[in-house]
Amino acid sequence: MKFVGLALIFVCTFGGLLVAMHFDFGHFTHLMMMILGAMPGEIVIIMGCAIAAFLTANSMDTIKGTLKYFSALAKPAAYNKDDYVELLSFMFICFKLARTKGWLAMETHIENPHDSELFNRFPKVAHDHHVITFFCDYFRIISLGNDDPNQLSDLMDAEIEGIEAHEGHPGHAMQTMADGIPALGIVAAVLGVIKTMASISEPPEILGKMIGGALVGTFLGVWVAYGMVGPIAGAMTAKAETVVMYYKCIRVGILAFLNGAAPQVAVEFARKMLPHDVQPSFMELETHLNELPPP
Repeated sequence: MKFVGLALIFVCTFGGLLVAMHFDFGHFTHLMMMILGAMPGEIVIIMGCAIAAFLTANSMDTIKGTLKYFSALAKPAAYNKDDYVELLSFMFICFKLARTKGWLAMETHIENPHDSELFNRFPKVAHDHHVITFFCDYFRIISLGNDDPNQLSDLMDAEIEGIEAHEGHPGHAMQTMADGIPALGIVAAVLGVIKTMASISEPPEILGKMIGGALVGTFLGVWVAYGMVGPIAGAMTAKAETVVMYYKCIRVGILAFLNGAAPQVAVEFARKMLPHDVQPSFMELETHLNELPPP
């Protein structure tokens, strides 16, 4: 749907222009040729300066993260319902093992998570380095004797805030870029006006074409910023929120278990905090948990 939305921006912009011109295709074609003729130089000024400013303002980590988050156009959410069923099942098995055999039984798995046969039953979780590190770090703290839910809650909140800031920064950086593009469009337009003033002795038909070409810069700046770059930034931010939700789900499950909830109840707490579009039903999850082999 993201690509459909971007395509509709073009259709509505130039389709609306055609309607406004009462379907005068001859005049419309002439106008489009003037716009297309001015676009290369205007795009170099506007987008070239915008990208240069983006590279100047952001770290290499943010630049790489922004390139990665362009995937939000094809995949708006980082995790779907099946991914959450796997996560909840993973937590259930870990909680069940810790409850029946003690925290020491988890040590082998949390010290070598990538070699753990138990963890590798859940490949989506086990192969996500940051997620499995987050989970194992807290299980390691608990196995060392610090199982105070209040202390761990504060620590988890602080870490998740850091994750939220890190994951949200690419979208914020793109939005900052979008906010600056209209001003760069004005810069391009002013340069076009300066060029026109240098040719003030030319006849009106030539000056009119030059002024029209200069105004293309203003049009492009506003159109690209609010029609493309801004919405893409919003899509990146929305996807970042789905990444953070995954960690919040883990947090709720671990804290519920530490507060004395049975493994199945703990994962039910985690299930209930999920958004409805990715939340499995109680029966779906229960059926899946009942089919899991024992830890």
